[in-house]
Amino acid sequence: MAKSFTLYKLIILYMLNQVDFPLTNSQISEFILDKGYTSYFKLQQALSELLESGFIREESTHHRTFYHLTEDGAETIHYFTNDISSAIQHDIDEFLKEKHYELKNEMSVKADYFENSNMEYSVRCQVIEQGLPLIDLTVTAPTESEAATIANNWQKRNQEIYALVMAKLL
Repeated sequence: MAKSFTLYKLIILYMLNQVDFPLTNSQISEFILDKGYTSYFKLQQALSELLESGFIREESTHHRTFYHLTEDGAETIHYFTNDISSAIQHDIDEFLKEKHYELKNEMSVKADYFENSNMEYSVRCQVIEQGLPLIDLTVTAPTESEAATIANNWQKRNQEIYALVMAKLL
């Protein structure tokens, strides 16, 4: 049991080490659960223990949690990669290769909101490309419900909105 649980942690570290962007809880879960490696609850426990040990760090918004590999995590997976079978490594590599654009695109579109000093909500909408903002837009909404709607719509319609803004500005 302990050996299996260690493997789940190594799979997570390996996945994060293979990409140059953070992964969401749902992206990690999609691979591990679809392959039947473990249950959702054990996966969440593995993520929690990796956070506590400082091997990964999380970045949370109202909608998603992003996981980043820390230096300690990178060092750990460097030493223990061979503890993951070549078949599992191949499955991970294929998953990341097949879904690379989709995974990266999901990470490049960000929207979050917070209550501001006017007792309204500021909604920050971004598209990040190669680590730099392609667009970084902050709008104010009078209620939290409207802020959440704006953030959700940004996820769905960011390309259309970006194209409209650029067309009007150029």
